[in-house]
Amino acid sequence: MTDRSQASTDDTNGTDTTRRRVLKTGAGALAAVGAVPLLSGSAAAHFPDRLDIDIRPDCEENRINPRSRGVVPVAVMSTEFTDENGETVRFDPIEEAVRYRFGAPAVVEDGGGARPAHDGHDGSDTDGALVLHFPMEETGFDEDSTEGRLVWERDESGEHGYSGTDEVTVTGGDGSGN
Repeated sequence: MTDRSQASTDDTNGTDTTRRRVLKTGAGALAAVGAVPLLSGSAAAHFPDRLDIDIRPDCEENRINPRSRGVVPVAVMSTEFTDENGETVRFDPIEEAVRYRFGAPAVVEDGGGARPAHDGHDGSDTDGALVLHFPMEETGFDEDSTEGRLVWERDESGEHGYSGTDEVTVTGGDGSGN
């Protein structure tokens, strides 16, 4: 009888152990799924499309060559819009910190993209605009790209700010972007 009681106790402990393993595994998987948006940066970031930008301000077709080793100029215009609280906001790129990323929309939304090569300059042709130059190699454009996206990060966390998009025409061949 002692052996039978011992076996019954062992079975109960085995069931409890198995149940704990299942619960731990399920909790671990749930925690991992919940952490993915935080790690990827795309779901946690908030960049409403509010900025008026002009990719290659001197070129109506906004031609870019993804194989170019040069830079692509992007003008960020002074913009006025209504924010999510109903307040009128005037975004003046000349007065704001230079915290921009630029490139193919999917690349930028995933936290990538090119950072400006310098702090920018006033655009002589574009009233109140800040013109930035981004290394083409870091933009993530390919032959199927039709838009470029610029995000401005409100603070060092890079989770909030504003964005703007503009159409691009992808070219290729000579490496000049023309």
